[in-house]
Amino acid sequence: HEGEHDCEISELATKHREEVEKLRAGLNEEQQHLLDELCQQMAATHRAETERAQLQLQTLHSLELEALRLSLNNKHTSQLELTQSNLRKEKETALVELREMLNDKHAQEVAILQSRHQLERDKIKEQCLKEKENL
Repeated sequence: HEGEHDCEISELATKHREEVEKLRAGLNEEQQHLLDELCQQMAATHRAETERAQLQLQTLHSLELEALRLSLNNKHTSQLELTQSNLRKEKETALVELREMLNDKHAQEVAILQSRHQLERDKIKEQCLKEKENL
């Protein structure tokens, strides 16, 4: 019975690891998709701003143009950092929630297995007592 119990616990641990890996892969894929989307949006925005800046080159002083470009780069950088930070927080929160859920599930399954194990032991003890009485 202990061997069966250990085997079931090992299987549960394996399932737990597989589920965590699947969720990590999904979160990483989603994060990469969001980052790709953001890069495309940033590239489109950058192209639009560059075209606008080229039209303004005729009338703007070169220092004003440099200030606009630096401002745009700072804005893009801060947007990217904010998005990465938010994605990291969401991923960490999701992983914590998943870990808690899996730990709860694991604890429930262990309790069930222990209860079954105890019932089996009680049955065996009862059978042994009956056999002793019969002898």
